[in-house]
Amino acid sequence: MRKTLILLTGILTTIVITTTSTSCLDKYPESAIPADKAINTLEELDQAAIGVYDAFKSGALYSGYLTLLPDIQCDLAYAINGYTNTYGNIWRWDILATNSEITSVYAALYTVIARANFLLEYAPRVEQTLTTDAEIDNFNQICGEAYFARALAYSELIKMYCKAYESPEQAASELGVVLVTKYNTDEPMVRASLEESYERVIEDLETAAELLDIDEESLAGNIYNATYFNEYTAYALRARVALYMKDYEAAIEYSSKIIDSGYYILSSATTEYVSGMSYFSYMWQYDDASEIIWKVGFTINSYGGALGRIFFNYDYSSMKPDYVPGEWALSLYDANDLRYGNYFYTYTTGHSHGLTWPLLVKYFGNMNFFNSQILHTSMPKPLRLAEQYLIRAEAYVEGRGDYARAGEDIATLRSARYLSFGGGVTLTEKDAMQIIEEERVKELYMEGFRLMDLKRWHKGFERKPQSESIESGSSLKVEADDPLFVWPIPQHELESPGSMILPNDSNK
Repeated sequence: MRKTLILLTGILTTIVITTTSTSCLDKYPESAIPADKAINTLEELDQAAIGVYDAFKSGALYSGYLTLLPDIQCDLAYAINGYTNTYGNIWRWDILATNSEITSVYAALYTVIARANFLLEYAPRVEQTLTTDAEIDNFNQICGEAYFARALAYSELIKMYCKAYESPEQAASELGVVLVTKYNTDEPMVRASLEESYERVIEDLETAAELLDIDEESLAGNIYNATYFNEYTAYALRARVALYMKDYEAAIEYSSKIIDSGYYILSSATTEYVSGMSYFSYMWQYDDASEIIWKVGFTINSYGGALGRIFFNYDYSSMKPDYVPGEWALSLYDANDLRYGNYFYTYTTGHSHGLTWPLLVKYFGNMNFFNSQILHTSMPKPLRLAEQYLIRAEAYVEGRGDYARAGEDIATLRSARYLSFGGGVTLTEKDAMQIIEEERVKELYMEGFRLMDLKRWHKGFERKPQSESIESGSSLKVEADDPLFVWPIPQHELESPGSMILPNDSNK
């Protein structure tokens, strides 16, 4: 297991990927150091792995667009009068194949894939130099991390740029993503099927889990709050992917591996971690918790985007948010739900209209960064134990009709989040999915799940104007299965020389 991970900015000139070439799928620029001189030793392979991790710090991914835009596009937040028009096109559903944010997400995910492919392609010659068991273990860890990174990137591409998975038959005829598994390749740029795309993710996750296998006997310390990938990050993503594929038995199997492992514990909102601050509060204010399966590691010298900026725009004198929480979402939390006080705090804004509203303090920023005048910057937490309970509860309902066990999972989650929670949660065929859907909103608010959830549930939404919400977009009604639930393939990908990539309906 990787014991330490030094996160650097701008590392490895040998594997820098630019987006100045015609296609995001192009290889590294001609000015890069030749690949045959780049990776020859285990140490150099390890540096390549650091480069893979570094790619996840992009502001187009979890510390920015990939987290924020899916929820802003839907109904969780409202643009208010005086906003800077940041992400205004996404908010208004004016989403085009030339949109810079849509293009940046696509490019950043293929950057991760290219770096992982680079590492894996040149790993075999490093393997030939290994002489000790420790070196082999380290080599396997590094390769496992690359396989997982590639699976994660492909899963996000599928989530954003493909239709929802309905059945094996539908997925076999539906467009997936362009699958590139080699660094040096002349393969045509063509989209695989949705079925083939998910198969690629699953295969990579199975390989990753095997290579990242944790030796429990020699395990020193905890594996939660990790900034590196391990066997259980592979299980966590496998559970999510299984849910998205409606493979409910697999979703139960893999989420149970996480839940039952004993390695992760839900962060209590009532038990103090330090004086005056609960474990749950500490997770959001300092990005440290026993329920974090994987987070993107930041330091004050190397960090990504600022997730909370658009919710505050704090200038050391006033808050001038671009977006505030939707009133309907706020109304879901009951008086005992301590998530409300940890996610939202009522401020009077510095806008001329002086709106007083609950703002999203969930992303106000890591206090260690804030004290170094790095504002609204939090370490993204793409994989948390809480999501695994929600995955399993939904799978119990949809796959087995087991409302009792689903209710137990929701009750376990609420017990960790409520001021007092003495009873269970009774679910029935009539209300089970509504309760689970609302629980996903309350727990995963602004973590980037809403667009995919509505897409896979085949649900639309309707915004209703609220105090000081801007006129354009506040009355938007989106029908279920609107084409823009699937993001358009970037236009330059469709038009790049040699491309045979087919567009989505949203490109038309």
